[in-house]
Amino acid sequence: MNKKKVLILTYYWPPAGGPGVQRWLKFVKYLPEFDIEPIVFVPENPNYPLVDESLASEVSEDITVINHRINEPYRWAGFLSKSSSKTISKGIISDEKEQSFIEKAMLFVRGNFFIPDARIGWVKPSVSFLLDYIQKEHIETIITTGPPHSVHLIGFKLKEKLNIKWLADFRDPWTTIGYHKKLKLTSASKAKHKLLERQVLNNADQVVVTSSVTKKEFQSITNKPIEVITNGYDDADSIDFKMDSKFSLSHIGSLLSKRNPEVLWRVLKDLMEEQTEFSNDFQLNFVGSVSDHVLKSIKNNNLSNCVNEVGYVSHNEAIVFQKKSQILLLIEIDSEDTRSIIPGKLFEYMVSNRPILAIGPESSDVEKIIKETNTGHYFNYSDYDSLKRIILEHYKAFKNNTLQSYPIGLQKYHRKALTKSLAKLL
Repeated sequence: MNKKKVLILTYYWPPAGGPGVQRWLKFVKYLPEFDIEPIVFVPENPNYPLVDESLASEVSEDITVINHRINEPYRWAGFLSKSSSKTISKGIISDEKEQSFIEKAMLFVRGNFFIPDARIGWVKPSVSFLLDYIQKEHIETIITTGPPHSVHLIGFKLKEKLNIKWLADFRDPWTTIGYHKKLKLTSASKAKHKLLERQVLNNADQVVVTSSVTKKEFQSITNKPIEVITNGYDDADSIDFKMDSKFSLSHIGSLLSKRNPEVLWRVLKDLMEEQTEFSNDFQLNFVGSVSDHVLKSIKNNNLSNCVNEVGYVSHNEAIVFQKKSQILLLIEIDSEDTRSIIPGKLFEYMVSNRPILAIGPESSDVEKIIKETNTGHYFNYSDYDSLKRIILEHYKAFKNNTLQSYPIGLQKYHRKALTKSLAKLL
């Protein structure tokens, strides 16, 4: 039986690091088991803000990967300010009061001259290249995944010219994502984003999103079918690790300026002042990029001496940190716009056997998943008393060597089960 060929268009692919690459790397791994042959289209010379060479080993030699050259403005922006261009490309944007003139100018140019994003220059040459390739290879279905949402514009143009079946996958929302408001958009630019968003949602044959909140948002824009397929976890290789001897709270991933739970820093400061033993045992691990704004808040709460700032590590090293940490921190911006954000690391957290301590907006999808799977506790930014009580409970369990999580119903979040849902749509 011949497998159905599906062309997947994605910007993030090994050696890209960070969460953006994981979703489709895993879908591609399992799709052949459902009689689908994935062909992956990626940029030839991307400017990835994070690189993880270890992920290349997860791409099977049997998978066809084709590429086409991309011109990206971040290369040229680096001549003006290497640090600003790198942090902006990672999504770390300083508070407006702390932005330099160069950073403000770069944000204005990024927001208003590159719509929907800085990879817009990849659209036209990719469409030209893929028109021939799709017809030559007799491909009947394409998938685009964003952000960057310019990838969806490639799908839109191919649909327009070939009337091919098109599935648009949104790993994050488009116009309601947190950083969108920081791009100094003019009213004309905002209107263009809205127009492009509507065009993509109303021309794709199938829309896939990662959260029910995003599904509800998109249902007000389109009548096209929308399916929720979350991110998930995969079977990890056997890893040798030793549990932290300290009472460690570890955040793995980027901590943006607005992802700054002052309530947590206050609780930790008070616990350290109230209990000498807690003060001696406690350690705060940051595994990934941390904004200066967050570090300043931590310093103001006299926590700097407890911080272990590890920086960015490979995915395999991140898994080790997840398994050996006493508690895993999951922090989201306190905004209605972030209720739909379900970080990919949540699912790896859930199978780490470590309790999750999550802080974010009310009524978020993350809160529902954590409660449903019994993998931790979720707090809002004002929950001082309950947050302090749970950290103390965890600390007592740590001292008694009984601290762990007791998850239920995780199997539906396995990457293979999620890929089965995707395969049904295809």
